Amino acid sequence: MSCPEDTLIAWFGEIDRGDVSIAGGKGASLSDMARAGLPVPPGFVICTGAFEQFLRESRLAGEIERRMQGLNVEDSAMLERLAEEITQIIEAQQPSENLRAMIVSAYQKLCADYGDLAIVAVRSSAAAEDSQVASFAGQQETFLNIYGEDCVMNQVRACWSSFFKPRAIFYRGQKGNLKDTSIAVVVQRMVNPDKSGVMFTADPVQRRRDRVMIEAAWGLGEAVVSGLVTPDNYVVNKTDGRLVSKFISRKTVMIIREDNGIGVRQVDLPPEKAQAQVLTSEEIAQLAELGNLIEKHFGCPQDVEWAIEGNSLYVLQSRPVTTL
Repeated sequence: MSCPEDTLIAWFGEIDRGDVSIAGGKGASLSDMARAGLPVPPGFVICTGAFEQFLRESRLAGEIERRMQGLNVEDSAMLERLAEEITQIIEAQQPSENLRAMIVSAYQKLCADYGDLAIVAVRSSAAAEDSQVASFAGQQETFLNIYGEDCVMNQVRACWSSFFKPRAIFYRGQKGNLKDTSIAVVVQRMVNPDKSGVMFTADPVQRRRDRVMIEAAWGLGEAVVSGLVTPDNYVVNKTDGRLVSKFISRKTVMIIREDNGIGVRQVDLPPEKAQAQVLTSEEIAQLAELGNLIEKHFGCPQDVEWAIEGNSLYVLQSRPVTTL
């Protein structure tokens, strides 16, 4: 552990993988990779202590615990009702001036590093997520292309409240602790990618640890996540870097950032781009090499989210592959 337990704001590189209780799984992983010199877009973590302070100062901690008592997570109607109640009381409550000032100050510093235009991703980071025995990925919210102090603060509270979505409560009831309030929030420079995708440093289909599987699509990764397009698929031999196989799909649309920088939109692709291979041979080799470095860093096969903006390759997230 590299940070005191009472840390409220921590920049990438100040936290390592041992700080999951402070930064959550996503925050600890991203910061740990940045600390190791891997190409992670800069950002900071609003640590779990900030949410706990928010609950104390707003006197919501006891109220939430009281409402959670006697919850049967198998009762879907009861679960939905409780989740809605808790979400409403969190989003109706403003953080204290001191806590808001601390978060806004960090965001302003990130802005200053990018010419007063820091379009960011605001991402939930639960302390129990992305372990090798259980993946909590997708249980809480992520907000992309966010700009402005008020908007950032609104999305931070939305991340906090998403810790109490029905699916998240149910999953914690099955795998964790319903009294858990350990959620952090990552605020990170938003990459505007020309192409993006995921990479598995072991083939999750064939369960082969000697291969790297890469999936790629044009623009932002939401087109793949939402099922709008089927990504290209490339399989690389981990030992000698040889391309074992590739499948080039027809990708009719892509999702890109709005012209004003805020929000995203879907655009149709011209036929020649729709049928084109997304990654060059050099990019495939670069990604496979990066995947090997990340796996070596964490000591186990990884599920990596990546993006290419111009000539720069970025790691957006990495978590253990649990299907092996």
